[in-house]
Amino acid sequence: MNKHKRVLLKLSGETLSGNGNSVCADSLQMIVDEIKSILSDKVELSIVVGAGNIWRGAGKEIDRVSADKMGMLATVINALAISESLKSNGIKSVALSACGVSGFCETFSQAKADKYLKEGYVVVFGGGTGNPFFTTDTTAALRASEIKADIILKATQVDGIYTADPKKDKTATKYDKISYSEAVNKNLKIMDLSAFLLCMENNIDIYVFDFHKKGNLKKVLDGQNIGTVVSK
Repeated sequence: MNKHKRVLLKLSGETLSGNGNSVCADSLQMIVDEIKSILSDKVELSIVVGAGNIWRGAGKEIDRVSADKMGMLATVINALAISESLKSNGIKSVALSACGVSGFCETFSQAKADKYLKEGYVVVFGGGTGNPFFTTDTTAALRASEIKADIILKATQVDGIYTADPKKDKTATKYDKISYSEAVNKNLKIMDLSAFLLCMENNIDIYVFDFHKKGNLKKVLDGQNIGTVVSK
């Protein structure tokens, strides 16, 4: 039985890509199908999405602040793509952006997000934190803290956190559980330090799992041990 009522799912931008497209219809449908599988459990679901499928910043040609702003706009495109796909499949959804994009989607506020979640909407957060120099991992930790989420589900292409890169080191072993401090001390590249600190301060667990395997999202919320939990 699912013990988590309010859940934040962190998706990378690459989750939306495929077949040579930045935003792929098949990938969007996969996301929708996974979300459909858990809504009967009365989960209040929100999503933070990255923008790596569209924009990864620039070098000397574009300064960091402008590059980050472009990335934030790219996350709005992805948020709209997910939200509209959910609506097309009969799921109530709304996209909220940290940065004002009038005419495209509503601007984020904690109260607005809380209201939509209680009304059964899947809330998709775009626009990052609204400020440069912060990643969407930090956005996930910030939004989870603001909406008082029970857990952050970090969707990846691997089945958890390992002692080393399992693709490069065959001796790497998987953690079932790990503390925030241990993850930081061992420099395990899971989330940014700022994201870890926010989660630690607000006592929000992070669950790292393979989102790309069909049915895994429901398995996580059903309590099956298929990934790695990071906690105090």
